[in-house]
Amino acid sequence: MTRVLFVCTGNICRSPMAEAMFRSMVGEAGLADRILIDSAGTDDWHAGEGPHRGTLEALARHGIPAAGLTSRPLEDADYRSWDYILVMDADHLAYVRSHNPGDRAVVKRVLDFHPSQAGGDVPDPYLTGRFEEVYLLLEPALRQFLKTLQQSAE
Repeated sequence: MTRVLFVCTGNICRSPMAEAMFRSMVGEAGLADRILIDSAGTDDWHAGEGPHRGTLEALARHGIPAAGLTSRPLEDADYRSWDYILVMDADHLAYVRSHNPGDRAVVKRVLDFHPSQAGGDVPDPYLTGRFEEVYLLLEPALRQFLKTLQQSAE
């Protein structure tokens, strides 16, 4: 089983959106029994809360189920138990790399898989309200990441 963890700051906007979108893509590809998906935040401000209303609305507009999404902080055990930790921006990348006690997980920005925006940051819609922009950035990056996983499994 391949284990994928998405990380943002509070785990209520970007990372749960990526989690829900990727779970849907993996399900459509018939790989739900082979890829485990979750999300977490670098901070615990919203622990136990559901996603931001803007995240839920963007997912609903695109027909992506959001059931079961609950914010949680990144924990020490996450660094040892996930194969991929995909972060949303440079700050998250620095945080995860500085706290990662080993080299088990592949740590990258999610946009490293974007066909035309590799190395970029997914902007935080918490203050801007630009949740649709986040969805549109994540969609091609997540599709490419799924292709990468499928190719590495062949």
